[in-house]
Amino acid sequence: MTTKITLDTCFNGALGPVTLRDAVRRLRAKELACTVEPELVAGKVNVFCDCVEHGFTPLRSEIMAAYYVAERDATIEAYDRGLITEGELRQKYLDLDRLVLTRA
Repeated sequence: MTTKITLDTCFNGALGPVTLRDAVRRLRAKELACTVEPELVAGKVNVFCDCVEHGFTPLRSEIMAAYYVAERDATIEAYDRGLITEGELRQKYLDLDRLVLTRA
């Protein structure tokens, strides 16, 4: 028997039972601008939601979202430094989306 993980899946959080949807809503509502740019948090949350919607576990989704953001940032830095071309930048984005957001 397999269980599909969705944003309505309930799990035990630090403050008791919570759905993934509610946990994401709470994450978005946090004021993290003093340490992390809101756009970065929003991007990671979006990737996390995509991973969960593809049926990945919350832990795997968190790991994949962190990996996605780190790889994307490294790719942007490589482009900004002139180490890769704009075409290579676009291809890396496509490859990264395919790798992280496609269920294997």
